[in-house]
Amino acid sequence: MNELIKIKDMSDRYDISARTLRYYEHMGLITSARSDDYAYRLYDESAVKRLEQILILRKLNISIRDIRRIFSAAGSQIVLEVLSKKVSDIDDEVALLHELKEVILEFIGQIKAADFSSDGDVKLLYEKAKDIETHLTNVDYIGKPANVGRLLAAAEKVEREPDVLVVEMPPCRMVTSGFIHGNPEKDEKSRRFGEMWNRLAERIADKIHDRSFMYHDREHNKMVWLFMLEDWMTEADTEGFEIITFAGGLYADALADSEELSEWDRIYKGIKAWLARQEHLELDEGSGRYELFTCPGPYPPMREWNLGKIRYFVPIKVKEGH
Repeated sequence: MNELIKIKDMSDRYDISARTLRYYEHMGLITSARSDDYAYRLYDESAVKRLEQILILRKLNISIRDIRRIFSAAGSQIVLEVLSKKVSDIDDEVALLHELKEVILEFIGQIKAADFSSDGDVKLLYEKAKDIETHLTNVDYIGKPANVGRLLAAAEKVEREPDVLVVEMPPCRMVTSGFIHGNPEKDEKSRRFGEMWNRLAERIADKIHDRSFMYHDREHNKMVWLFMLEDWMTEADTEGFEIITFAGGLYADALADSEELSEWDRIYKGIKAWLARQEHLELDEGSGRYELFTCPGPYPPMREWNLGKIRYFVPIKVKEGH
């Protein structure tokens, strides 16, 4: 196969969105080419083969982070390590789900025998629930210490709607990267912004609250990094990168398991479902504010400490008349 394939044809052939293809490219997993007389992404044979490998690994529920490790390593050692860890994770989940099933069956039996019009029976069920919680806290799963949190982690894989908080972000100054590739290993501007960002992060007094964010500029299909400045920071500290005024405002805040596009979509749908049940709040779609994601930093140790968790902020507002 010598001809280049258009992004739409790639999307149709493998039944994935063009947005996902662009995301894979943004993460450095595949590359595209563009000719002088053609504005859209084009993919060669090597990109097609790489995409097929990505899709196989994603079908096995391998994370983007681990796929990047696999592709950056020579030989099969890393892929075997990742797959072995996946098998171990599945064993843990199966054990947790079996325990969850036993708990639910036990409650079914208790509920069938109980009379909910009787205060005494309801109290007995409450006491039984406390006993089961104590039991789960002391159970070992496959030789590993266990607690209720691990059981709930398994249950969350069935019920995926995120917990949502409403937060008000203050107006402030932020330094912006402008449009970037997002991969410091491949983009000089990303590397310089990341180094500047880490230097500032080491000097800030407030190390509790999130200060680093990213967003996707839909009009230009580009990523932008932001870092919230403290009052003492000046243009000299931001090393030539632009300082902007961030408007702040109300946001619906939820925790995402990863920075993968499918996870962002899940969180966004969950927030919309949550907002649909709210009497006073709605999406703020006309203000030009972007959805924000916390960003742990492009360099270790910040990224390693993140453990794959990011916060997702969707702009919202109070409904008119409330």
